[in-house]
Amino acid sequence: METKIAVFRGKNIRKTLHDGEWYFSIVDIIAALTDSENPRDYWYRMKQREKKASGIELSTFCRQLKLESADGKKYKTEVVNTENAFRIIQSIPSPKAEPFKRWLAKVGYERVKEIEDPELATQRTRELYRAKGYSDDWIEKRMRGIAIRADLTDEWKNRDVKVFPTCVGMNRHTESIAAGNRSLRGSVD
Repeated sequence: METKIAVFRGKNIRKTLHDGEWYFSIVDIIAALTDSENPRDYWYRMKQREKKASGIELSTFCRQLKLESADGKKYKTEVVNTENAFRIIQSIPSPKAEPFKRWLAKVGYERVKEIEDPELATQRTRELYRAKGYSDDWIEKRMRGIAIRADLTDEWKNRDVKVFPTCVGMNRHTESIAAGNRSLRGSVD
């Protein structure tokens, strides 16, 4: 299990990789997004308040994993994955959490617009690559590669290929499928 520290507005948020997914310490998130001197108590009271107001048990979004504490020892700590961290952040009634909530609302709105017009997702992807410093030539090649890979996997699905070939020998399989040779189908099933 890999454990790291994320930094948000100068505050450390412990995180750990569990079953291929990142989990974040709830108490650390609360400490970063509130002015509470006791984030554990804040979390306890927030759970009570949310249950009373909406009937939702915030603890159901959590699990306990061992994270390193300030004393260097590992203790079971309430953690959430990214999706549930966003849900819990929405319940934090703190002015420091408001910019994050506005950002979540903006991202949600953008995704709804992308469902209506998928071209917007392509444009957003290009903008993200540019913001990361990639050249327009690299971005164009990357976008073509994504499209080609999607076409290839669609073709595999159309031909009922159950197990996709590994990288070793992939060119042989790809060329054969592209040429319409169905004889390899049995070898990759």
